[in-house]
Amino acid sequence: MPELPEVEAARKSALRHLKGRRIEQAACRRDSIVFSGVSPRAIESALIGARVKGAGRFGKHLWLELDTKPWPVFHFGMTGGFHFYREAAHSPSFLKLELTLDNGRRFAFVDARRFGRLRLAHDPRREPPILGLGHDPLFGLPIPERLAAEIGSRKAPIKAVLLDQSTFAGVGNWIADEVLYQAAIRPDRPAADLSLTEVARLRTTLLRIIRRAVAVDADSDRFPASWLFHRRWGRVKNTVTLDGAAIVHDTVGGRTTAWVPSRQR
Repeated sequence: MPELPEVEAARKSALRHLKGRRIEQAACRRDSIVFSGVSPRAIESALIGARVKGAGRFGKHLWLELDTKPWPVFHFGMTGGFHFYREAAHSPSFLKLELTLDNGRRFAFVDARRFGRLRLAHDPRREPPILGLGHDPLFGLPIPERLAAEIGSRKAPIKAVLLDQSTFAGVGNWIADEVLYQAAIRPDRPAADLSLTEVARLRTTLLRIIRRAVAVDADSDRFPASWLFHRRWGRVKNTVTLDGAAIVHDTVGGRTTAWVPSRQR
């Protein structure tokens, strides 16, 4: 599932391909699930003739900034993403929206499993669902004392709190596991049990991981070899970290969780 670094990489790619371009044509494939509260015709009408001025993101949501409003707002869900190409014959599978630009190139939003969403908004940051999101780590987090106060009453496991988009916007399953591994905190510990020192360590670790992943455009081949990311997938038995510590898989907060008991307390 695309998380903050993957969505930020998509935003930057959209800027490279779309900024300054005029949308000549827009075509939606009918999908009452992906098009959230808006008709395909309304989306097409909002986009045709508009010029792309920029692209924004908050959490896992991103949008195109046009010279007219409303703007299209995308959420990738589990399998959504952008594609850029020139020939109609190269249109990808599972296409939901295709734009033809004034330079002849094409843009597509695709989603195989239909957990993604496409909305229209006049002010994405001040409208639901983005309005209800918590802190986007790429834009910064509260000081440790304030963050500790925010999560200090939460009895849920810290893994579940990290995944709560009303607290940490953009954090998904792999980031949460990576943060807890590097911060040496058990995923099933109640958030309220964490000390101020542990909250500060969690905060520093989250910021470092997000910034590193964004800096390499979410290219996992460029993540440090020591990261849990490279070995956490698939519930494979007898999997170990780079330094030989056993990785176990549990379900915490309703999500598959990879962690290292010998390291995380």
